[in-house]
Amino acid sequence: MQSTANADLSVLLTGADRPLLTYYDDATGERTELSATDLGGWAARTASLLREDCGLAPGAHAGVLLPPHWQTAAVLLGAWSAGIAVSFRSWARAGLQPAPERTLDAVFVSRARLDSWLEEVPPARHRYVLSLAPDGERPDDVPAGYLDFITEALRHPDDVPAYVPAGQHDAASTDGTSYAQWGEIAQSIAASLDLRAGDRVLIDASQREEPVGWLLAPLSAGASIVLCANLDRDVLDDRIAAEGVTRVL
Repeated sequence: MQSTANADLSVLLTGADRPLLTYYDDATGERTELSATDLGGWAARTASLLREDCGLAPGAHAGVLLPPHWQTAAVLLGAWSAGIAVSFRSWARAGLQPAPERTLDAVFVSRARLDSWLEEVPPARHRYVLSLAPDGERPDDVPAGYLDFITEALRHPDDVPAYVPAGQHDAASTDGTSYAQWGEIAQSIAASLDLRAGDRVLIDASQREEPVGWLLAPLSAGASIVLCANLDRDVLDDRIAAEGVTRVL
């Protein structure tokens, strides 16, 4: 794998019309299906948002405090395509204490997590909130100091931006893990799960919150993803059949 975390979005466009990520939330009834082109477009918008609106260059740091979700995939892939190192946790969950020097360049946080993690969200120069509501609905109330991600991202084109490759040894996450290391970890997980190109992998979001498990490992194997939040086990067999699932994690 040319590190999956590394950001050439053209990698996503292989088999551009096939489903790449299908997201279910059984608590709301949402089903959102993204082809490789769709997801690549949202990632491109995110990359442009970070580069043009925020003025960020490769090596900047962003916090991505979001649960497994199709919009989370867009934010992560977009950040990596812009060469941005990301953090997946609030300070408390990362075992850190807030400090002025830990101000991030950008932060993305869900509306629900913003309410419950308010004291833990690191300060950032650019702050975006995501409602994660069905159909990309905007939050009813955008907190002071934040912008709505969907609204801002839609101001940008969905075509793949000019690609400035990050070096394999550049940091892909704020803990210093490089693109090459994330690629190796993702490949190792995929191999341990025997994921293969063409697999359609159903993932219980509550069991695999780290992006390397629900996003990077399947993509590194060439698999597509059926990501299920609040999974209703009573519909599992029907969903497996309807989605052509070959593996359940």
